[in-house]
Amino acid sequence: MPDSTAIDLECINISKTFGDVLAVDNVSFDIPSGSFFSILGPSGCGKTTLIRMIAGFEQPDSGEIRIKGASVLNTAPNKRNVKMVFQHLALFPMMNVYENIAYGLRCRGVAKQEIDERVNNVLDRIALPDVGEREIHQLSGGQKQRIAVARCMVLDPDVLLLDEPLGALDLKLREAMKIELKLLQHQFDTTFIYITHDQSEALVMSDQVAIMNQGRFEQVGTPQELYHNPQSAFVAGFVGDSNRWSGTTVESAGEALKVKTDDGLELLAMPSDSGSTDRSQKVSIFIRPEFIQVERTRDESEHTQPGQNRLTGVVDSLLFNGANSRALVRSPTDQLIEADIVLTGGFEDLKPGEDVQLIWSCEQTMCFSV
Repeated sequence: MPDSTAIDLECINISKTFGDVLAVDNVSFDIPSGSFFSILGPSGCGKTTLIRMIAGFEQPDSGEIRIKGASVLNTAPNKRNVKMVFQHLALFPMMNVYENIAYGLRCRGVAKQEIDERVNNVLDRIALPDVGEREIHQLSGGQKQRIAVARCMVLDPDVLLLDEPLGALDLKLREAMKIELKLLQHQFDTTFIYITHDQSEALVMSDQVAIMNQGRFEQVGTPQELYHNPQSAFVAGFVGDSNRWSGTTVESAGEALKVKTDDGLELLAMPSDSGSTDRSQKVSIFIRPEFIQVERTRDESEHTQPGQNRLTGVVDSLLFNGANSRALVRSPTDQLIEADIVLTGGFEDLKPGEDVQLIWSCEQTMCFSV
């Protein structure tokens, strides 16, 4: 478990520009010892620039970076006790597995007996004790990932940086490696800082996630906090799947707000920031597919319950994915709305073209001012 009393990394008011581009904009955060911390954001948001500054490959224009409480601003990359796993791993093809892992120790002048002990120990810890003599091209993709981590961990770093290391893998291997990396982090009990644009990687593996957008952190929290309690429209739209409408607040409806969407619907939502409570405020509202109930009826005598949204629609298509199957329903305003369906719940024969109703609670509908 992360030790919240010990901080491995502190970034204080870090900024970096490239010409007229503000890549990192006054970012501050700290990471407890032993944490798996992910920085999640779209391409171009500044996350790679940030991790390169932590590694020492770039220097910030302003701010402070501390590792174990000591400033590293004037410390060369090879003198920082920070190691990095690159997207394409950068294993040496002319060296076998043992030589790849031993390389950093040899550069430090470590005695051969100690090198043997440390390499064999780290191979045991990554559950590959018998691959030391193999050539790199003889390894599977997952084995290469573990060797890349081992080559860093044999040097006992304070912090391990991982720059989208699963990006080049196929989907099935990427899913398996998410679990592998989490287990490796627990095995070594070392602080991992993981950069990714893939939300599933960040949510599955991390103790905490920072959502980065246009050079700034929008929100930092546990995966559960980011998913269930996003603090901005960007986070609500970026983390998880959501149906989204733009509109204008009309009036209060108890604790909820009535919103007239730009396509003419009237929906109830709960205000998620103070600005969204203003009358005639432009807002974005979000509802996740798993919160929408699908009913196979269009009985107009049914009355909407207080605090409930109800729309009629026509099934446009069905996305089969086992337990996570989903219906795409076209609303009266021609918007495609995604709703999760349970195939053991009477929807086994649901077909495109079928009339349905979509029902969801205002309490599960997020509303943000824009």
